Amino acid sequence: MASKWSWSSTGNEVVDEYPGQIKGRTFLITGPSDGGIGAETALCLASQSPSTIILAGRDRAKIQPVIDRITHINPEVNTIFITLDLSDQASVRAAAAEVKNQVDHIDVLINNAAIMACPYSLTKDNLEVQFGTNFLGPFLFTGLLLPKLRAAGLGSRIVNVSSSAHRFEGIRFHDIDFENGRAYDTWKAYGQSKTALILMAIHMASKVPSNEIATFSVHPGSIASNLQRHVDSESISDARVKSQNITDYEVTDRKTLQQGCATTLIAALDPRLKKFSGSYLSDGQLKQQADHARGADNAEKLWHLGEEILGQRFAIN
Repeated sequence: MASKWSWSSTGNEVVDEYPGQIKGRTFLITGPSDGGIGAETALCLASQSPSTIILAGRDRAKIQPVIDRITHINPEVNTIFITLDLSDQASVRAAAAEVKNQVDHIDVLINNAAIMACPYSLTKDNLEVQFGTNFLGPFLFTGLLLPKLRAAGLGSRIVNVSSSAHRFEGIRFHDIDFENGRAYDTWKAYGQSKTALILMAIHMASKVPSNEIATFSVHPGSIASNLQRHVDSESISDARVKSQNITDYEVTDRKTLQQGCATTLIAALDPRLKKFSGSYLSDGQLKQQADHARGADNAEKLWHLGEEILGQRFAIN
């Protein structure tokens, strides 16, 4: 699909293009802390009069400035804060229950929150922290909210914010936790978690009609934000040496927050994308992901692994 969008496109340009896809609708964004692309995504949407923006994150103090700015941009927007810690399954379940109490449907769910290339540790549920936080938390949250997404009626969307760094590693089905940390590599663990988000979108798209729920994964670009607190140029250079598969993860060409939220918004709003449900986007364009992040078999295997870890199945057919 030919697209007018590019590396330099901004979030404000995207929402100005699709106001009818925003006005009166309900959006849920995870990880919208001030100074990040999740916050910028919310601020762009606020300018076009959505009915409701739900901001889900761990620390209200870091999100309150975003709530205040939304109110300043458009005081008519119903802005809701939900406490959500994606590394804690109990918190995810509580957050999903609170969302269900607050709204009767969700038009767009943006799984934006993540941690990046951090030292080895375990979540409260004894999972490798990047896989548990970046994939399993959003997987559980999305699964629990499927009834609300289906209730949108006119077709809802799910956008998983992945990364070109998914090229560092596929799913280690035989060893998700890197030999209990003994073989841990921060970038491969990050890559595995971001590959998982792509495969999750593929499996959703294979089971759910796109006119009911369309699902996408995106690479937002390299953006300077709090996400990179464990990252420097030396660590990325080391990651490139370890993997010959990555070709488009650059630190020299940083995007602004406005540019960084654009592809997420395109995936969430562009009506022409509906028939491409399951696709991966970068710089506003449909792109080809790494081979290990493709294929119905890989996607189904990951989905079942997620359900097995959680001990819960989700009705997506």
